[in-house]
Amino acid sequence: MEPYQIVIAVVGSAFAGAINTLAGNGSAITLTILTELIGLPGNLANGTNRIGIFSQTTSGAYAFYRHGRLDLSRSAGAILFTSLGAVGGMATALIVSNEQFMWVFRVFMVVMLFVILVKPSRWLRETDVEKRLNPWVAVPLFLAIGFYGGFIQMGMGILFLAIMVLGARYSLTDANAVKLFVVGLYTALAVALFQWRGLINWPVGLTMAVGQITGGYLTARVAAQHPRANLWAHRLLVAVVLLAIAKLFGLTEWVFGLF
Repeated sequence: MEPYQIVIAVVGSAFAGAINTLAGNGSAITLTILTELIGLPGNLANGTNRIGIFSQTTSGAYAFYRHGRLDLSRSAGAILFTSLGAVGGMATALIVSNEQFMWVFRVFMVVMLFVILVKPSRWLRETDVEKRLNPWVAVPLFLAIGFYGGFIQMGMGILFLAIMVLGARYSLTDANAVKLFVVGLYTALAVALFQWRGLINWPVGLTMAVGQITGGYLTARVAAQHPRANLWAHRLLVAVVLLAIAKLFGLTEWVFGLF
């Protein structure tokens, strides 16, 4: 890597780490850097990207845990069944091209935009410690979202937040803490699988990880203590979903042309 590539990679991945911590879909930035700036082929970029995801999610989850925003005992069911679903998704991804299922992601993002914008007050409340999801609803939901995350990953965090905030009545900040923990957990297996298939460039991946650890940890540390963290996380979530929809439907140039 050239010096300018290293600088852009670290700064860009730090920004992606911050976005992943409060919302999701930061891989849109890191995958663009890996493919367009550094020139890695798609499958190698996908595997290399998992190093940064693992590093950022574990460091962010640790920051939330240190400041009392990650309740592992209360979230054990969500963590367990999402991780089990992710294992199935990763196994499927080894034999089926995820490009065949990108139309599912497009539909999800459009639906999510309406879910986020309708009654935004639902996203800004504090955690209801008395609320428990019905197991007959929770188990299939978390298995499904885990499968999706293991299979495609892109946008998984946004869908997971919707279940935790709207269904399990977590605050957006607490839901982000659980999201980081569970993604870090199953991404460890993803790193092993991609390495087994020779699809990781470690020097590039570790360089990106430096930025993502920094962005993820610092953002989680601030969010865990800031009184308006839920509000800013919601605003960022809306922006991320809007940009994802614009990119998926080929409207990116039109959107930026408005500015």
